[in-house]
Amino acid sequence: MIQLLSPDGTLRADERAPLDVTPRLCRDLLRDMVLARRFDEEALALQRQGELGLWLMSLGQEAAQVGSVRALAPGDYVFPSYREHAAARCRGVGTAELLAQWRGVTHGGWDPARYRFHIYSLVLGTQTLHAAGYAVGVRLDGASEIVLAYFGDGASSQGDVSEALNWAAVAGAPVIFFCQNNQWAISTGTSRQMAAPLHRRAEGFGLEGHLVDGNDVLAVHAVTARAAESVRQGGRPVLIEATTYRMAGHSTSDDPRRYRSDDEVEAWRRRDPIARLERLVRARDWADQRFFDELEEEAAQVAAETRAACLALPDPKPEDIFRFALTEETELLREQREWMEAYRTSFTAH
Repeated sequence: MIQLLSPDGTLRADERAPLDVTPRLCRDLLRDMVLARRFDEEALALQRQGELGLWLMSLGQEAAQVGSVRALAPGDYVFPSYREHAAARCRGVGTAELLAQWRGVTHGGWDPARYRFHIYSLVLGTQTLHAAGYAVGVRLDGASEIVLAYFGDGASSQGDVSEALNWAAVAGAPVIFFCQNNQWAISTGTSRQMAAPLHRRAEGFGLEGHLVDGNDVLAVHAVTARAAESVRQGGRPVLIEATTYRMAGHSTSDDPRRYRSDDEVEAWRRRDPIARLERLVRARDWADQRFFDELEEEAAQVAAETRAACLALPDPKPEDIFRFALTEETELLREQREWMEAYRTSFTAH
């Protein structure tokens, strides 16, 4: 497993994943992770207060997401699953846009083309097929962009993922499959999911495979950057397995205490991705106390903005079902929508 930054904050080089580790890079990655976690925590609080219908936390997986998405070019296209909040924020997806689907006011909160970041896919593993197909289109167009698809260890047991890996390899698609192996597919541990490490499947399909410490943002960044360069230059598609941990439940409907021990959670807590990078930054004097104070203030602002944005989301109108049934509204749909609008208005006209 490739690791550049140990849990105690010790930095070391690895020729398999060279990286120019600068103070600026570390501060930027640390900021991304801290703000993503604060947003995530506030969203959890909103769900517990009944303001969101459901929430799936990215707690503990910030390094895997931030390190990988920051290694891409702005024009590269990303296909997430459903808990890539840190990656989405790095791509510029707005707070209200991220919360809208979970509040139940829309089926997709943002314009994928604007952010080069697709809407969340709740059907397990389906986004890998979307990514493979899109990447084949990129190759046929002769475009310079590449594609990255996020999925989890649980999704790797789906046939869709195997089809996507095989199709991408055969077609020579410019795509990186990025697995966040967070050790649990809801309540099923990795030992009961697979008999061999996930990244070893890559060679069988004809992909290039890598195993990286998913709680080491520097290692993830280096491995993904090198993979992106290779794919962009016409190399084989890549499968990256990032070993990380889902610190919270699968979702707010899940109680992880029923299937995993406190000792296991505590062991992974000591490998926290934010704490280890902060140790490095403080030990090297790459940031002064003012930086950390301002970051804390910015995180508090993110929390306040998250709550305000959620409560300000407008309820959908019943007639929207006619507007969005097809990409272009037909004459019949328009007539039905106008009838619905008139019908609703009739209740308040007098």
